[in-house]
Amino acid sequence: MQELKDKIVVISGALGDIGLAIATAYLKAQATVILSDVVPADQAQDKLSLLKNYAGNLEYKCLNVAHHKDVEGFINEVETRYGQIHHCIANAARVTIKDFKTLSPEEWSTEMRVNVDGAFYFANFAAKSMVAKNVKGSILFLGSWAAHAVHQNLPAYSVSKAAVRMINQTMALEYAPNGIRVNEIAPGYVNAGLSKTVWSELPEQKSISQSKIPLGKIMEADEVAAQVLWLNSSQCQHVTGSTFLMDGGLSLLRP
Repeated sequence: MQELKDKIVVISGALGDIGLAIATAYLKAQATVILSDVVPADQAQDKLSLLKNYAGNLEYKCLNVAHHKDVEGFINEVETRYGQIHHCIANAARVTIKDFKTLSPEEWSTEMRVNVDGAFYFANFAAKSMVAKNVKGSILFLGSWAAHAVHQNLPAYSVSKAAVRMINQTMALEYAPNGIRVNEIAPGYVNAGLSKTVWSELPEQKSISQSKIPLGKIMEADEVAAQVLWLNSSQCQHVTGSTFLMDGGLSLLRP
């Protein structure tokens, strides 16, 4: 991944397990990485300290992607400071584990604002910056296999990720003439975030989940990160509007 050296990369939701893994992979490749998350900078230092030993340059900004003016300001600031943006990773998301009977209107609205609106704002402002600077860049959405498989205990999340998939395809078509590639990675079970917390407390649940996967393995965050860098590399220069499904075969099973 020598080609990623000195590339300017922006990542939303960067303090989660997958976000940190993606940041780590880019920093190892000597990229300049601007991380963003809703955590104030003074409260983010413990996690940021995990990234200090890598060769790339690192910067962190507190950002709520649900606020379009804040996202626009963030992208403009990155452009002003670094000149351009090469890669954009729209990773910020939240999940509410409730079915439709118990999900509140406020929980539904919040999840849509972060997962759908936030993904659109972050990716589209970055894309417009790429167009303005004539950068043939790459945009990647962190989606989920839940976008096409019914999950009764997280319907808001599933609906939001289905919407992100269409944003991905529509944006890919619009920005293709500008040389900008737009893709989605859709993981299945990952030992990260809320799942990691639950499985650490209830290891038997992890075993149950693993037994459902045809390939019999649960992914780690760094495995997702490796695929992010690959999709954003020149090895995939003809790939756009695609969903890269990495769920160990879960989607092959009947509901």
